[in-house]
Amino acid sequence: MCRTSSRGVVSTVNACTRVAVTVTSQAYDRALGTALPHTGRRLTAQEVPGPCAAPRVRCAHPNRDSKESPVPPESVRSTSVPERELTAATDLCLANGRLNPDAVGWSRIPLLNTDRIGRGAYAWGRNKRWEYWGITTPTHLVALTVSAIDYAGVHELWVFDRTTGESIPINAVVPFARRAELPGTLGLGPARAVAKVRGGDLVIDIREVEGGTRLTASAPRVSIDVVATRPDGRTLADHEAMAVVVPWSKRLFQYTVKDVDRPAIGTITVDGVDHAVPAGESWAVLDHGRGRWPYSVAWNWGAASGYVGGGSERRRIGVQLGAKWTDGTGSTENAITVDGRVHKLSEELVWEYSTDDWMRPWRIRGERVDAAFTPFHLKQSATQLGLIASNTHQCFGHYTGWIARDDGGKQSIDGLLGWAEDVHNRW
Repeated sequence: MCRTSSRGVVSTVNACTRVAVTVTSQAYDRALGTALPHTGRRLTAQEVPGPCAAPRVRCAHPNRDSKESPVPPESVRSTSVPERELTAATDLCLANGRLNPDAVGWSRIPLLNTDRIGRGAYAWGRNKRWEYWGITTPTHLVALTVSAIDYAGVHELWVFDRTTGESIPINAVVPFARRAELPGTLGLGPARAVAKVRGGDLVIDIREVEGGTRLTASAPRVSIDVVATRPDGRTLADHEAMAVVVPWSKRLFQYTVKDVDRPAIGTITVDGVDHAVPAGESWAVLDHGRGRWPYSVAWNWGAASGYVGGGSERRRIGVQLGAKWTDGTGSTENAITVDGRVHKLSEELVWEYSTDDWMRPWRIRGERVDAAFTPFHLKQSATQLGLIASNTHQCFGHYTGWIARDDGGKQSIDGLLGWAEDVHNRW
């Protein structure tokens, strides 16, 4: 179904997904003939979704009450994406601020200098810098964010008690990201934020320490002091984590590092009561981002961490899966880590879930992935602040299934605790 408004905005609704996608006719015209930075090849009309084109890979659980005929989920296939592995350090940006073609690809360790993002006047308003940490423990879930998006700082400390079901959300939006500090490049300085919130201050400090990254935060009612360790005595320079550049154009692009298997230890304090973050049962996940984004974007993200198997078969596993925002760019953010080794999944995956009932089971699949996700908690948030708008549905739960390693073996992910989310941003 296709509808065109007087503003030239076209909505397409996939009968399988019932998720609306908006595309401006001007953006479509600009996309045609755009050169992909890492190949020099130009996009064709067949590769750019036209105003009435259905999404290529989207959520798939249909609305059971719908009278439309959904496409059977199994008929939707994943898409292989040839990706280049980077092995040498380089700059994300050229001297003029545009994307460095040599930076496009993925790497096992952080290799890119990103200092030019958010510095100077170039592309002001499109620069996005953040450090997001998700922490899972036997008793609690934690989300911690320091971010600067040029015209605002958006910060969060969120704590969820898995026993009582209580959520404590602490959020702050600060004009022009005042009193926020983020390093130009990962690991080269702390990330800090101070903001006024109801009842006091939100204070966040993220910094590298011997053996890992220390995460501290305090706000009314709650504080955390957690170290996300690097196993086996590894450092930022030799600890493997999936890093990738996603190029939309020479001007708009994103560098992300997803470090998804960091054993955590420390303390969460709620209303004066300390709760242990026990070693061996607690995990921290980093989403490090530096880039220049389109104003409107949507994504899926799934992550999970933990041990699978027993005895000699016990493995430390980190799961990193994504969709939507990377589609058609020639890059993906899909990978699994097994005992600290990154296995890159170079394909656009199919995500199947219900937008009518987020707590129904999800499925993520491809040639190397067949994963089910069963939620136990939905974290839902919506922001509407003029230029900034966000709608997030983040489910926490457990994964089952398998992901293929580079050697072709199927690695079980049964029982891993993590999350899966659907996000739509205007920023």
